[in-house]
Amino acid sequence: MRAIVVKNWLKDSSDMEIKDIPVPTPKENELLVRVDSVGANFFDILMVQGKYQIKPPFPFTPGAEFAGTVVRRSQTDQRFKIGDRVFGSSATGAYAEYIAVPAAHCLQIPETLGFEQAAGMYITYPTSYAGLVQRGRVRRGDWVLVHAAAGGVGIAAVQIAKALGARVIAAVGSEGKFDICTEQGADHCINYRGPAWTDTVLELTGGKGVDVVYDPVGLIERSMKCIAWNGRLVVVGFAAGRIEKIAANRILLKNVEVTGLNWGAHVINEPERIPEVWAALFKLIEEGKIRLVIYEPVFYGLGKVKDALKAIANRETYGKVIVKPADPVSKL
Repeated sequence: MRAIVVKNWLKDSSDMEIKDIPVPTPKENELLVRVDSVGANFFDILMVQGKYQIKPPFPFTPGAEFAGTVVRRSQTDQRFKIGDRVFGSSATGAYAEYIAVPAAHCLQIPETLGFEQAAGMYITYPTSYAGLVQRGRVRRGDWVLVHAAAGGVGIAAVQIAKALGARVIAAVGSEGKFDICTEQGADHCINYRGPAWTDTVLELTGGKGVDVVYDPVGLIERSMKCIAWNGRLVVVGFAAGRIEKIAANRILLKNVEVTGLNWGAHVINEPERIPEVWAALFKLIEEGKIRLVIYEPVFYGLGKVKDALKAIANRETYGKVIVKPADPVSKL
């Protein structure tokens, strides 16, 4: 099969190479899935550069989120059958034509979703739901500030917050992304690259400030200026590339909580919460309250993975960036 193979840390994701390697052999309790679609992520870039917290041994195939068809399963697993449409995530291996993955890391694709939509859900939507509901405790009527609101987890957070009855301020890096945010339900949009965006947030909330900040960027310190009394700030990531240092006295002065969300670690530390989150998400999907927004164009062929990641790195994208690993000819 064809796959992207990384043999050493790369200076840039554009240096990735495609190789012919054997189809992986699934272990006990694993599925072999023919990959139809892959959800591209910013952390894919960090991983191939050796800058991510997970540093797999060489050689490895990057890529985490995927959707495809089960072509082989272990005899001990009865949850899936050959031909089932599944989506899931693995630490590595998705930028390939086939992936071997633990069955426990896969879910059936709802009938209402296609492969491309499902490929971008496994990390983004439970991250946003758990961040807003379990950590941020969003309630109806709350003001919620979502940073990087046009990105994968950001759009998910906007949709989920609105489904919960919150008032949403979408913060993005350019006015060109305002429309995509309002289309997803955002009540207001701001540019967090502006010098006085925290003042704008205070004006929009009548001087109170927001009840919840959802931050996958690294803007907690500045968001402290526009958080309400008893507010909750949820740290989801550091897409800006800098780990923030926060003055603890500001946490005290406004009586606020700063909390983190590491969804990937739930499988080890709180596995019982995972079905609970997915049950809530599937209900919202069924009710039509959330839907995956796919960036156009979709990238066809493993040779286009570097283009997909470049677009993400340049902040040109919105929603979820999708790669179809199969050769472009095969889609005709």
